[in-house]
Amino acid sequence: MIVIKARNVQQALPTALDALRGSGVRRESRNGPVIMFPEPVTTVYARPAERVLYWAERDANPFFHLIESLWMLDGRNDVESVARYVENMRNYSDDGVTFHGAYGFRWRRHFFEDQLPKIVRALQANPDDRRQVLSMWDAEADLGRQGKDLPCNLQAIFQIACDGRLDMTVTNRSNDIIWGAYGANAVHFSYLHEFVARAVGVEQGVYRQVSANFHAYVSVLEKVQDLADAVDPLLPADIRWLGKDPYASGQVEPYPLMSTPWEEWLAELNMFMSEPDAVGFRDPFFRRVAIPMARAHARFRKRTDPARFERAREELENVAASDWKMAAQQWINRREAAYNERKARAQDDGVAYE
Repeated sequence: MIVIKARNVQQALPTALDALRGSGVRRESRNGPVIMFPEPVTTVYARPAERVLYWAERDANPFFHLIESLWMLDGRNDVESVARYVENMRNYSDDGVTFHGAYGFRWRRHFFEDQLPKIVRALQANPDDRRQVLSMWDAEADLGRQGKDLPCNLQAIFQIACDGRLDMTVTNRSNDIIWGAYGANAVHFSYLHEFVARAVGVEQGVYRQVSANFHAYVSVLEKVQDLADAVDPLLPADIRWLGKDPYASGQVEPYPLMSTPWEEWLAELNMFMSEPDAVGFRDPFFRRVAIPMARAHARFRKRTDPARFERAREELENVAASDWKMAAQQWINRREAAYNERKARAQDDGVAYE
């Protein structure tokens, strides 16, 4: 078992790439060749709430990562809600309407009852409970199935640690280092973790993800493998990431997911996912983070507006979460720069770009 310990996902990604560079082996897969670790890997996040990824080489979509997490917590499995943020998501649906293995749907609707309230109430009643397992894999529905979308993450185990904080351990059968573990998983599972912790009434503790198969696709790895150079073992840990991790540098910090009672928060979440422009939200997370992020992305997507990049940035000024705000600004800026470069190149070629 290989163990990768990191403060947060910003540090975990280059740390894992550095380790993969030293011990990875090449293997074929149904989606193309991969470089994989020869044994299972556990990633340990000391501060899982520091969930936003900033590496430009990775170019993570902060709008998608945030909204997908909320989509999951609302227990949804529809394609349309997330495809408006990443069109390619449609390719992972068998019927173009729903996802077979949608995690949030598994958490809240697929099985006999909503698992989240049951886990919250059990841990409130008994902080020493060791039986709280959130299931995602369904042997009857998944074993032997040939489809595009099967759950890679199988279970999430919640236990209140000796220090009184809630720890979470996620088991995973097959994990893409770049797109899965240190992309989407770091966001949506840390939000699941934070939701349960706040609902129970304890602090969020350590998040561990145990991956039986931990790999990176060769075609994707080539674009980000130089991030491994960010890991300098000769520098002390407290200064190694200064200038490379906005959290460690004090530039950004996490924003609380939930400040109202959890039952009320879930009702507001459903309202937001059903009608993002609704009014009357009590929890500041929706008013000051989720809604302005969704609006900024809507401004960005309006391709008929020549000022769409600037309008998106104007909306981002309303985002109270400094970590999401910075990542979204950087993401928008990269797209504006690419757009301007394409436009200039087309003009140089004598082509009318618009």
